[in-house]
Amino acid sequence: MFSSKPHSLHNAIPVDSIRYDEKGLVPAIVQDYLDGTILMMAWMNRESLQKTLESGETCFWSRSRQEFWHKGATSGHTQKIQSIRYDCDSDAILVTVEQIGDIACHTGERSCFHQVDGKITPPPADTLSQVFAVICDRRDNPSENSYTSKLFAGGDNKILKKIGEESAEVVMACKDDDADGIAGEVADLIYHTMVAMAHHKVDIKDVYRKLQARRR
Repeated sequence: MFSSKPHSLHNAIPVDSIRYDEKGLVPAIVQDYLDGTILMMAWMNRESLQKTLESGETCFWSRSRQEFWHKGATSGHTQKIQSIRYDCDSDAILVTVEQIGDIACHTGERSCFHQVDGKITPPPADTLSQVFAVICDRRDNPSENSYTSKLFAGGDNKILKKIGEESAEVVMACKDDDADGIAGEVADLIYHTMVAMAHHKVDIKDVYRKLQARRR
């Protein structure tokens, strides 16, 4: 398990306290700071970790080339550090980043972990992001039997009417102090709100960015 206590660049992790392996390396898992997608895994040594902390962007150690590599220095797909944590044994690092260009893999995919049974498959993210991706697919590839596609076909009038109805149902569930009902109605409200967002081409990550900014 990774430590729940974040270590920001202003509260840098103790590089000398990390348990590097016999080659002086430690695995670094890189994760999108907004939706939790695992983007890649690479290796760091003490010096590359220090460079990462000093620069604010990921710097790794290439085992094949035996040299440092600043992620994105050539492609422009750099990774801006948001936080760094280390696990309970201090022998693995979790780096949350803002992935510039939204591409972490050298193949052009968003994540290096994009293969399932030899097929290219988007990596899992948080639940809302996954649901939003399905909603966008129904928008772009309508299906006759899809409720979501029917909402898009109805345009703002149908979509916004449903948001109003679901909002009222959330209020009523709260008035009844019905925990399960509240969870279900809030889920419905979030879903219909995301349909409205997709209809107006607003990405779920834009909402996450707003929340992150307010959290800080």
